[in-house]
Amino acid sequence: MNLVHRKLCSSDKWAAMIASVLPAWLARFDLGDDVLEIGPGFGATTQVLLDVLPKLTVLEIDHASTELLRGKFGDRAEVVEGSGAEMPFDTGRFSAVVCFTMLHHVPTTALQNAIFGEAARVLRPGGTYCGTDSQLSFRFRLLHLGDTMNVVDPATLPQRLRTAGFEQVNVQHKPKERLEFSAAKPAQRCG
Repeated sequence: MNLVHRKLCSSDKWAAMIASVLPAWLARFDLGDDVLEIGPGFGATTQVLLDVLPKLTVLEIDHASTELLRGKFGDRAEVVEGSGAEMPFDTGRFSAVVCFTMLHHVPTTALQNAIFGEAARVLRPGGTYCGTDSQLSFRFRLLHLGDTMNVVDPATLPQRLRTAGFEQVNVQHKPKERLEFSAAKPAQRCG
């Protein structure tokens, strides 16, 4: 991230905005008892998740951010350094996987798809994968000067999630603002 982007995402103003909108968004989902957050960055979303979840694991690829998260939340969450495209977790461990405003930082569509596949792998049958990401606008482009910016195409996201193994895919697009998505890992079938 460039300096302006880092300042925004680590600011009290950003954390307050997240705290004001994320709880209501999360209330739409049954996330269960053991949730994984991918790419929490500075931890604004992590703080909100810790207030509403019984158990949280966070996976962060950036070493400095991982250390920051350990210092802030290490007594309340399992903080793991690693890639969402190659998760160091057992298959079927988590009741839900979430990610917020981070997919556009993943440099290639192939790596984004690998994250989707890994999310499906580490979810329990019937588990939920949900999240949000930013969409293109003039301000968004300015904020990402010199940064990785690989915006998720809302038109192709449903098929990409199905290809990764999800069903019940729902994508909502608010142009020049954000996209929201949810999907479920198929439940185990009897017989």
